[in-house]
Amino acid sequence: MTVFLKLGGSLITDKATAETARHEIIERLTEEIATAIAGKSDLSLVIGHGSGSFGHVAASRYGTRKGVSSDADWRGFASVSAAAARLNSIVLQALDEANVPVFRAQPSASAVCRDGQIEQMALEPLQRTLDHRLVPLVYGDVAIDSVRGGTIISTEEIFLWLAEAIRPTRILLAGDSEGVLDRDGEIIPHITPETINTHHTALGGSAGTDVTGGMASKVKSMLGLCERHQNLEVIIFSGLIAGNVQNALLGKSIRGGTRLTK
Repeated sequence: MTVFLKLGGSLITDKATAETARHEIIERLTEEIATAIAGKSDLSLVIGHGSGSFGHVAASRYGTRKGVSSDADWRGFASVSAAAARLNSIVLQALDEANVPVFRAQPSASAVCRDGQIEQMALEPLQRTLDHRLVPLVYGDVAIDSVRGGTIISTEEIFLWLAEAIRPTRILLAGDSEGVLDRDGEIIPHITPETINTHHTALGGSAGTDVTGGMASKVKSMLGLCERHQNLEVIIFSGLIAGNVQNALLGKSIRGGTRLTK
């Protein structure tokens, strides 16, 4: 069983303060991941994480998502890449120390976009390492773009692209929210393409600085993937609740959460 797990930027960083990682939360999450891997022999796992107050703050400062053209833009592009990599190194080290057989797959080293959409990215390293029971680690990063010069690619966009080839059975999106909330602040337990319009006004943006879109963008893109792959299940849930990530990876019940299916 192949699972994609995203650790959201709002979960592993303080998005209100530039380059502030939540080290205790990261350590707990990596321990939960390690326990789940040890307890489920058939688990094939790809981990991704957002850039939170590292990449998003820098990307907002330079406007990198919209495009890169001037010398100053390209220097900003490099700064965003470096900021995202700093957070990735923190997550990578925590996973390694938790004894997760992690393999870093830097998106910007191979991804090429066209007007903000990923057109190519190296697949073979991820597929080969999964075959040998390693855990590829991707993250929100910059990318070369044939139209914009350069842009930003989010973890969800990377997952969407990888899913067409790797075909996960579940995508787990762990953030700081207990799920998708309705207008009264209650968790919506299940959303499908048929019911999405009834919840449209409840889907807002993201707290803190986020240059890649908020909850509405996340839900719509993942529902589109569910429509293309009808056996896929996506769960949006809180990683702040101890045990939720571990239980989600093991296929056990979690506290809260919103399921997205066809």
